[in-house]
This record gives sequence, structure tokens and C-alpha cells, in this order.
Amino acid sequence: MNGVGAGSGLAPRQTFASGEKITVTVDPSARPGVYLASDTAVTYDCSISGDAKLAKPSERRLIEAEAAVWEQILVINAPAKGDYELTCVNDEQATVRYGIGRDFSSVVAGVADGMIIMVALAGAGLLIAVAGTIIVIVRRSGARKRLAVSG
Repeated sequence: MNGVGAGSGLAPRQTFASGEKITVTVDPSARPGVYLASDTAVTYDCSISGDAKLAKPSERRLIEAEAAVWEQILVINAPAKGDYELTCVNDEQATVRYGIGRDFSSVVAGVADGMIIMVALAGAGLLIAVAGTIIVIVRRSGARKRLAVSG
């Protein structure tokens, strides 16, 4: 189980109730996630229109936002950018909210890419500093030798 704070930008921005049909604009590169918030365990069933598919994430992901704990239950995989109709229902008599937010794995990949870039830039800066130091040492050594010979 992994948890993340609301500051990560994952929290659902569009929410809906059980049985409510909503229109979701899906960009395949963004891979939105479907989230569920409930005080009790529920059995849910979600469906989406068109050629889009709903897939379960590989791990359980929890996000705390706006006094609720959201669990990512599905990822929307769409073949093309467009609007799709999504409905989620549950049989239990419980207070349940569903939401659409960013897929957890897409945000984690973005953070990993940022870390790689930071390490690469730090490494490049270190190489430039070492090369500059070597150039200064070689030039000073040459200047001292010339002074010693002419002196």
C-alpha cells in the first residue's frame, strides 16, 4: 500500500456518485485514473463507452485530499483522445464517491524523470568543474616553467 499527500496533484478533480453517468475527456498520454472514496469496503462495477478500456492498477494506491482518502481503483486506457461516458455503481448502502484524477504511475514516472535529469545536471556540473581545475593547473604549471627558464 502506498500513500501520497494531496500536493502531488493526483487527487480527483471531477467527482460523481454511484450510478451517475459522467463524461470524461481522455488523453491517452495522460492515462487518467478512477478513484473511490468510502468509509467502508464496497464492491464496485465501472463501465466506459467506446473503445476505451478500464484496467486495475498493479498496486493499491491511496491519496489523502479534502478530508477523504481516495483509492485508485482503475486506469482508463483509451485508443484516441476524446470524450467517453463513465459509470460506476456499488451494491452496498454506503456513502461512496468516485472521482477522476491523474494516474499514480504517470506522476511517479514524471518524478523519476526529474530525478534523473537532476543527477545528470549535477554530474555535468562536476565534470565541468574538474575539467576547469585541470586546465588552470596545467596553464599555471606552464607559466611557472616559462618564468623559471627566463628568470
